[in-house]
Amino acid sequence: MSDKSVTPGKTTISIDVILTITRLTTLDVHGVNQMSQVPSRRFRTMLLHRQEEDGLHVEVVDDVVYTDIYVILDSDVNIREVGRNIQSAVSRAITDMIGMQVGVINVHVEDIAYPVATEVAETI
Repeated sequence: MSDKSVTPGKTTISIDVILTITRLTTLDVHGVNQMSQVPSRRFRTMLLHRQEEDGLHVEVVDDVVYTDIYVILDSDVNIREVGRNIQSAVSRAITDMIGMQVGVINVHVEDIAYPVATEVAETI
């Protein structure tokens, strides 16, 4: 007899797991200040297993993950480089952690966070 037995069944992964992995991985990328709101022009439909959360829109079609990530970046970073770093980190995290294929990761920079100027108040 073989020590390796395969039990019939299926493993399902909640869309919330994908959202959490994507959000935490994105926030861990240097230069990301915070997640932004998903623009209201986006619509929801559960027919295609779509899910939205603050700063994220995830769609799973035929076990392939498609995501839109909306972020606010720090003012002192290269926007293109941070976008590429987000795409790379999120793709790697989804593939490594849950073993799903990644179709497209779109990064939308919605705003830039500038530091609050405290010196202006002192000069007045």
